[in-house]
Amino acid sequence: MGAIQAAISVLITIWIGVLAAQFDLIDDGAAKRLSSMCVTIFLPLLLVANLGKQLDSDTAMHYLPIVVWSLIFVVLSIVVGKLSVRIFKLPAWTTPALAFNNSTSLPLLLIQALDAAGVLKNLTSDPNVVEKARSYFLVCAVISNTLTFGYGPVLLDQDDGGQTDSDPESGRDSGEEDEEDHNGSGSNSDDSSGPSETTSLLPKKAVRFAKTTARQIENAQNKTYNALPKPLQKAVSWIAPFFNPPALGASTGVVIGLVPALHRMFFNDSQEGGYFKAWLTTPIKNTGELFVTLQVIIVGVKLSLSLRKMKEGDEGGRVPWPSIVFILAWRFLVMPALSIPIIWVLAKKTGLLFDDPVLWFTMMMMPIGPPAMRLVALADVNNLPQQAKMATAKLLTISYVATPVIAFSVVGALRAAQNVADA
Repeated sequence: MGAIQAAISVLITIWIGVLAAQFDLIDDGAAKRLSSMCVTIFLPLLLVANLGKQLDSDTAMHYLPIVVWSLIFVVLSIVVGKLSVRIFKLPAWTTPALAFNNSTSLPLLLIQALDAAGVLKNLTSDPNVVEKARSYFLVCAVISNTLTFGYGPVLLDQDDGGQTDSDPESGRDSGEEDEEDHNGSGSNSDDSSGPSETTSLLPKKAVRFAKTTARQIENAQNKTYNALPKPLQKAVSWIAPFFNPPALGASTGVVIGLVPALHRMFFNDSQEGGYFKAWLTTPIKNTGELFVTLQVIIVGVKLSLSLRKMKEGDEGGRVPWPSIVFILAWRFLVMPALSIPIIWVLAKKTGLLFDDPVLWFTMMMMPIGPPAMRLVALADVNNLPQQAKMATAKLLTISYVATPVIAFSVVGALRAAQNVADA
């Protein structure tokens, strides 16, 4: 019952975003900017706060199985997706829809809901169970987010020949960047057009200095890149997407966690040497916490905008029902049928997953769930036809409506983890 309540809680949060968009409380541009803020600011800070606190020399090895498992189920899904596209002639976006699930906002909110329903008490008596589970999911999220924008466009390029014209590091499409450039340039025309909602509050000299510095850095990067030999340019192009804000936030959290002096200063009480806890760690944690709920609300906003476009019928893409059934079956049936038994066997028959029921449960749940909303960004990045974009929007809408089905997977994963813990 608690799992069903948690799933409904997540769905209600999504529908709050849907209603906000339906009543014009937020538009597409604002949703894009909020989503960008979530990924570039809130998520990295959440990673710093959670990984830094949970990670230390004793628990560091607990995260290694997560890295390996995250890579395994993504690679498996990519292989299945490419085979299905080639054999059954499914749309090209089937592959990323199979490979990249919502591994960030949805499981983080689900963990909170499960804790509120009292379900996690049956798994462990650890008072920090939510933060512990969150840190495990966040490691998976960093890998998934990096692979999505590092390799996701390639999956579509090979089938559709799309051209990438955005920065894969931030996962923003060209339209969003153009909008931001337009808004940013508004500060240059303050004298002629007067103040507006996009006018910078900083002094004009500071604004000009910031823009000049950014332009100089960009020019220096371009010159350095163009001076490199072709093989090195290809290597840099391949590596660059992996240097994104979530990855940097995770790296910072790892450093803070593994260096005892830093861990003590950031997370101990002030009387025990935690000089940064009150004035630095607390705002980092509070700001990072905004990601969990806000990102799920943004999912609802994007779904509402997709529904609106579908209702208008403007080049509404037809989603092939075989693709819908195949993707939903893979995400909600096949992946639970694979992940739960595999992790159960590894936890019960080997010592590879340590004596950590929270780790077992989170690893069982990591491959499960609807496709990531980043699929929309990938469609924009690769300049897919409008019909394909609308088809992906319909797919995501149907997938998130079906999200409560995840309650059965939650029950199965909890029972499996409890079975191993009680053995």
